[in-house]
Amino acid sequence: MPVFYSPVPENLHMGLAYVGGSVFTNNRTADSDFTREQEDLVSHLPLQMLLYFNMFYFPCWWFSAVFMLDVKFYHLEDYYQALLITGIVLLTVIEVVRLYLGYIGNLKEKVPELAAFWLLTFTLQLPVVLFFLTDEDTIILPLERAVHSLYLVFLLTQIFASFLALRTMTRKLILLFHLRQFGKVENSHHVGMSSVYEFQYHHSVLPVSPVHDVGYQL
Repeated sequence: MPVFYSPVPENLHMGLAYVGGSVFTNNRTADSDFTREQEDLVSHLPLQMLLYFNMFYFPCWWFSAVFMLDVKFYHLEDYYQALLITGIVLLTVIEVVRLYLGYIGNLKEKVPELAAFWLLTFTLQLPVVLFFLTDEDTIILPLERAVHSLYLVFLLTQIFASFLALRTMTRKLILLFHLRQFGKVENSHHVGMSSVYEFQYHHSVLPVSPVHDVGYQL
């Protein structure tokens, strides 16, 4: 099985695991505490399809946005020129990281990575795209309105699908945690009982006379 490198630092990784558990299922247990042998992954197929199509759509969106910005650039105020350039650069950088985290989090059932994907989509990508669509002072062209609207649909559906995927994954992790804790209790219980029986039947502290000795004395 290939090993995927996660760009999330260790401290942030644990923090995202805590947030993913507490927000989506009130669970405070990270998924890194469990082994994955003999388990089926619960990857979310609709989310994976959205990520797949988003990966092909984003280059089209980027070329359209850059072309439209070049068309209207000299008709904009200076601060709008800076805002639009910053917005496109920010979306481009975050999109690469966001899609990578989404693929890793969904395919490998990594709650921290998928939670980071959800947070980046909701807190950064969505506001910037809404700004591109709603601020009329940026001189929104028809092509821009079309490509931004479709990109907004991708983001909204991914937020909803990743929320469902996170809820399913964290519920499974909670169930596995409780089952394994129950299994540990069962094993310790059996070990304790076997030691008691062994002491009872093989280590008696009372001397027992053989039967023929007793008959001989009588």
